[in-house]
Amino acid sequence: MNRRTLVGAAAGVLLTSLLSTSPSVDAQLTENTRRIGFLAGGSSAVAALVIGAFREGLRDFGWVEGQNVTIEFRFAEGRFDRLPDLAAELVRLGVDLIVAVPAPAALAAKQATGTIPIVMISVTDPVGIGLVPSLARPVSNVTGGSFSVGIDIIGKQLQLLKEAVPPTSSVAILVNPNNPGHALTIDKIKADSKSLGLLPHLLEARAPEEFDKAFSTMAKDRVDALLVVADAMFQANRTRLAELAAKNGLPTMYTFREYVDAGGLMSYGPNLVSQYRQAATYVDKILRGAKPADLPVEQPTRFELIVNMKTAKALGLTIPPSVLARADEAI
Repeated sequence: MNRRTLVGAAAGVLLTSLLSTSPSVDAQLTENTRRIGFLAGGSSAVAALVIGAFREGLRDFGWVEGQNVTIEFRFAEGRFDRLPDLAAELVRLGVDLIVAVPAPAALAAKQATGTIPIVMISVTDPVGIGLVPSLARPVSNVTGGSFSVGIDIIGKQLQLLKEAVPPTSSVAILVNPNNPGHALTIDKIKADSKSLGLLPHLLEARAPEEFDKAFSTMAKDRVDALLVVADAMFQANRTRLAELAAKNGLPTMYTFREYVDAGGLMSYGPNLVSQYRQAATYVDKILRGAKPADLPVEQPTRFELIVNMKTAKALGLTIPPSVLARADEAI
């Protein structure tokens, strides 16, 4: 055997030995990759922006899809009755953690597992609906971002709506009875309306198919304005809601700026993008060993007022300087 043949044979033996004793790069990635379940009540199409913020938040902590983390997305498309099955599916996949948004998704995840960590996003009153016993000490497999202040800001939303659209004496309030958080807001809405001298007209919509009926009732009741309570199904259909509000000449207040970007008049509430980035912080801590029970639930501390001037003009409204002076942005 000549020298070249001998070297080649030795190299072949060495390569065979390495392949038989060392895992491949793909195998190493698979072994080290963490799997996140993402359970949402809304749709993937309208959640693209905030999901992008969530991914960016993960990357800031070194978690990169395709390298050391994978995300299993499940969207209910506004049909909350699908959430229990979707949550059970994520549990069967053996995910390391479930991110759930909003309250119906978090409840479905909680019912599906008592051991897999759950990071909630934008959940109205998690204590009131039984997700955690305390914001400071969750003492369960659930933690994350609460939107308990969502109930508290309703009074501020009504006040701003009344100030922006004088004279306003009657306001339609659109709620989703399938959202457990909305049941907690009814008494607050009635109390805040009364204190502001407003007559509330509570209307329900469980699905987009019920929007037309709700707006027909608003027209019949001759309400002056509309408040849409934050909800994943409403969020998924925000363009349709903005169109119906415009068609009926109804000045409308929403919670998130995404509604205003879609043509709604105004919004007052926390920044959704910030909430999803906050969720990435919780995910990072838990994937590195922290227990959800030891991570206090956080609430948003900054709120923004957004006004769509084009929509105001189409409605024939002149937004008072006192309101515009407080706006974070006038589109």
